Amino acid sequence: MKISILTLFPEMFSPLKTSIIGRAVDSGKLQIQIVDIRDYTLDKHKKCDDTPFGGGAGMVMMAQPIADAIKAVDGEHTAKRIYLSPKGRTFNQSVVTEYSKLGDILLLCGHYEGVDQRVLDLYIDEELSLGDFVLTGGEIPAMAVVDAVARYVDGVINGDSLSQESFASGTLEYPHYTRPQEFEGLKVPQVLLSGNHAKIDEWRAQKSLEITKKNRPDLLAKEDE
Repeated sequence: MKISILTLFPEMFSPLKTSIIGRAVDSGKLQIQIVDIRDYTLDKHKKCDDTPFGGGAGMVMMAQPIADAIKAVDGEHTAKRIYLSPKGRTFNQSVVTEYSKLGDILLLCGHYEGVDQRVLDLYIDEELSLGDFVLTGGEIPAMAVVDAVARYVDGVINGDSLSQESFASGTLEYPHYTRPQEFEGLKVPQVLLSGNHAKIDEWRAQKSLEITKKNRPDLLAKEDE
């Protein structure tokens, strides 16, 4: 899978060079292309924003640099083109699964008050939101999308880990423990030390249900619909 990220601030994406995502890139399982939108502006001062028509606070990213960057990176429109925006559909695990089955993805990071609507109308397939809140730009949401989707690329994460994690079965994940068996007076549940895998599975399922009821009862309500 190839993920192209269009941004005014490419330096923000250095974390993608580390940990699991960095290893996936180094091994060739994943390609991440960071594209500086400023490289495509026709303005000699590298300007990519201007004041909004109709007045109002802030600045708006201009269509020309974004359009030219998209055409340079995805001229044949083979990638799913996504604009990170609080106005988009909400990102969740089902969207992660959907995106992981795509060949290529292009992520456009907005900034300031957003981007010229015409570039969205002409070049973007979908707007996507992390949730009902506003950030200073699309860079952090883009990293969240890359991290979540990349985990489902073949060979990046062990398949058993993916099948047992939160949201995989419609509930939140059960608690985890490791050495030592006792820490500051709290002991590992005895069932996890028993070697009885049927009992362990039963305990994990019960804890998963309890945690979901407590923290995200809406997930259980969806299953009942």
